[in-house]
Amino acid sequence: MVKGGRKYLEAFEKIDRQRLYPPEEALRLVKETNYVAFDATVETHFRLGVDPRHANQQVRGVVLLPHGLGKEVRVLVFAEGEAAKAAEEAGADYVASDDEWLQKIQGGWTEFDIAIAVPEMMGKVGRLGRVLGPRGLMPNPKAGTIVPADTLPDLIEETKAGRIEFRIDKGANVHIPIGKVSFPLEKLVDNFAAMVDTVRQARPAASKGTYIRKIVVTSTMGPGVKVDPTLAQMMEVSI
Repeated sequence: MVKGGRKYLEAFEKIDRQRLYPPEEALRLVKETNYVAFDATVETHFRLGVDPRHANQQVRGVVLLPHGLGKEVRVLVFAEGEAAKAAEEAGADYVASDDEWLQKIQGGWTEFDIAIAVPEMMGKVGRLGRVLGPRGLMPNPKAGTIVPADTLPDLIEETKAGRIEFRIDKGANVHIPIGKVSFPLEKLVDNFAAMVDTVRQARPAASKGTYIRKIVVTSTMGPGVKVDPTLAQMMEVSI
């Protein structure tokens, strides 16, 4: 029996739980069944055919959503000297360039969404692993968040525009936001297509059988809508 408030149950009744919806129809339903007063986030959840216990079946990557996330992304950059200046000019919200900043973060301050670092700073940034690691904020070369100074401006711009890092969890699931329910349907479809294509390309060579086993789209606090994985992977990224 489905449990929830009256509004949730009314939204739930609009969805056929046995059906795999085409992507555009599923996203339209997510918009229609949103019942909260705020501008909810639209989320996509994947179940993948990999075993996260094995190092050669890890799935992680970065997707650049063509229409962004619809929210402000707060960027912190670990850099000194000219690199710090370049980060400030590129629009970084915070530039951690001295020990005072490191002590502040060690004390538990993490009021930012993405942390980027130049390689020269990683000797100091490594001390923050216990604070940043569990929160998914530690700069990492695999995620493309440790870069030389000359590429900082481009990375900061991409991050603020809708660059999303994703990583598989222990249950072989991947969770990625793709925008807001206030987005026009066409923009949600574009973001969804870009995201599915990126996850598909991140398939490990060691993965056998069906890779993308299940896709569900939902809004914050809203009911999930199952998407046909085959149709999702046939979508073309138009932007």
